[in-house]
Amino acid sequence: MTTSSERRSGAAADIPAALPGSRLRALMVAGFLLATVVVALSACTAAGSDEGAVQRGDEAFARGDYSEALSEYRLAMRQGSHEVEVLTRTAHAYAQVGRIDEALDLYRRAVVEDADVADLAAADLLRIARRATEQRRDGIMAAAAVEAALELRPGVNLTGLARPLAEHFSRNGQYGQALPYYQKAMGEVGEDPILILEMARAHEELGDCELALTYLEQIYDEVPVLRRSEVEWRLGHCSFEMGREALEDERLEEALEFFQVTIEMGEPRNRLAQAWFDTGEILAEMGRCTEAMHAFDQAQQDDLGGAALIQRAQERLDAIRFRRGGDGPC
Repeated sequence: MTTSSERRSGAAADIPAALPGSRLRALMVAGFLLATVVVALSACTAAGSDEGAVQRGDEAFARGDYSEALSEYRLAMRQGSHEVEVLTRTAHAYAQVGRIDEALDLYRRAVVEDADVADLAAADLLRIARRATEQRRDGIMAAAAVEAALELRPGVNLTGLARPLAEHFSRNGQYGQALPYYQKAMGEVGEDPILILEMARAHEELGDCELALTYLEQIYDEVPVLRRSEVEWRLGHCSFEMGREALEDERLEEALEFFQVTIEMGEPRNRLAQAWFDTGEILAEMGRCTEAMHAFDQAQQDDLGGAALIQRAQERLDAIRFRRGGDGPC
């Protein structure tokens, strides 16, 4: 059995017996202070320095934890690190989480320091845009990323992105923004009838029916049957608009040709009666009275023209029937 005195002597076995008590206490205090300093220094390196924050950001990024990486990179910037490498890391993390405006701002700053960063930044933003279109169907993010890439590196290759972006802008009624992307897409895929139809629609929505008609006539016999009615409607609509414009300018032959297209297409239904009536007026002015009567009769029979137009068409029919003299306008 071990006595209490033996336990005490065993507990003190590691303490040099030759050291005086005051010197022993001094060494113990010094050892404690050294350990405290080491712990503090290691904590500063691990959690306080910008190098530590960047390293932790890189590790988080490698794990795919982009939000955590962004937090660490931002910490490094708050601690005063504004080197190009830190700016680009932070911008890249912003882009990964979809915060394109913040990414662009940091990329701009990095490009000021190193112009070569522009290529890296544009490539990064285009990767984000492709992912947004292919995986997330997020046209808003894709558009923001592409526009940012184009600011940093104008003329960058948009292969595979032009058409989705054009369709995104069209869906949102931004036809002016859509057209340049449709044109880029045409350069990639060639004369795709559906793509040309979408371009025609964009021009029509922007009020350029003349160019829209050129595209629509080009693809009329090529579009799938399911889209044929849309082509006919747009052909009829734009022809009617161009006909009214030509009629106002007294370009009668040209106006007559446009109205004939609307009548042939049978669309838009609510414009047919007016197209027949205007055709009748032009033919009457040309002295082609029998044809004019036929046109007024068609207008008079179309209920969608409205009561006022029906009444006017009937009056014009009666005027031609009972007119006197066979030459000149009806």
